Amino acid sequence: MTVSLTSLAHGAGCGCKLGPGDVLPIVRALRVPKNSDVLVGTDTADDAGVYRLTDELALVQTVDFFTPIVDDPYDFGRIAAANALSDVYAMGGRPITALNLVAFPLERLGPDVLQEILRGGLDVCSEGGATIVGGHSIDDPEPKYGLAVTGLVAPDALLTNAAGMPGDMLVLTKPLGVGAISTAWKRGACSPELLQAAVDVMVVLNARAAEAARAAGAHALTDVTGFGLLGHLHSLARASGVAAEVNAAAVPAIEGVEELLVDEAAVSGGSGRNLAYADGFTRWEDRVPAWRRRLICDATTSGGLLAAVPPQTADRLPGPVVGRLISGRPGAITVV
Repeated sequence: MTVSLTSLAHGAGCGCKLGPGDVLPIVRALRVPKNSDVLVGTDTADDAGVYRLTDELALVQTVDFFTPIVDDPYDFGRIAAANALSDVYAMGGRPITALNLVAFPLERLGPDVLQEILRGGLDVCSEGGATIVGGHSIDDPEPKYGLAVTGLVAPDALLTNAAGMPGDMLVLTKPLGVGAISTAWKRGACSPELLQAAVDVMVVLNARAAEAARAAGAHALTDVTGFGLLGHLHSLARASGVAAEVNAAAVPAIEGVEELLVDEAAVSGGSGRNLAYADGFTRWEDRVPAWRRRLICDATTSGGLLAAVPPQTADRLPGPVVGRLISGRPGAITVV
């Protein structure tokens, strides 16, 4: 009997992350020693850490792993790898090496399933120019896979989430909805075609989008993953000392997601936590439909980049303008 990967997971992809309202206060309360070579640390909730080696070179370091979001092991590996590499791209960096992180019930699922997961990760890392140089595994009844990734960036080319400016346009480079789709699939309420559409979105690397953001003179950059569009935008705006406005109707959605979000049946636990967290810093205009509120808080896996760019260059990125940064209380968001 074949055991589906998602049946062994309590969550799906980045939806299994601890909620931002729970984990961010814990991290912010830690007293991290100051180091002048740490260009990006934990204080701005950015996508990766950055450590300066020389005036011309810095290391970008990140780690990301999660429970299965799909049942196909090869696709699970590809999605997890694309998601982990994304954090390096979101800093303007280039991934160079990666380490596999594996938690796996080998006796129950067998070596062929694990090999396919690792093959998926290997193929995507090779596509991104990163070499897998090792890893670590543990026995675990709930499968988990991801990568610790190291990248390089020139300090003067570094892109962070902390330099957005009032007047910047917000561009999103991938549509939302993969969290709702994966949740619906797990609950038997999603077609194979819609699931494949989500997979096709998740396995796309953010390398080209990052290059476009740099060419457009982006002031700030982040990727949209487990905390949803509003959660990651809140971190960007808070770190940049600005507020933000989101045009809900402009936020792209995978075709077919609206039908899933007409009620809460496809809202994962992670997405529900994101909605509750967003209420602490978001003002919603009454005209915003309930399904779009759920969409922009959807716990996303391997999502696109969210770039804050000057208005005159916003059309150079592969995605629509979904809002703008404005003067106001740092981190406050209005959804219109």
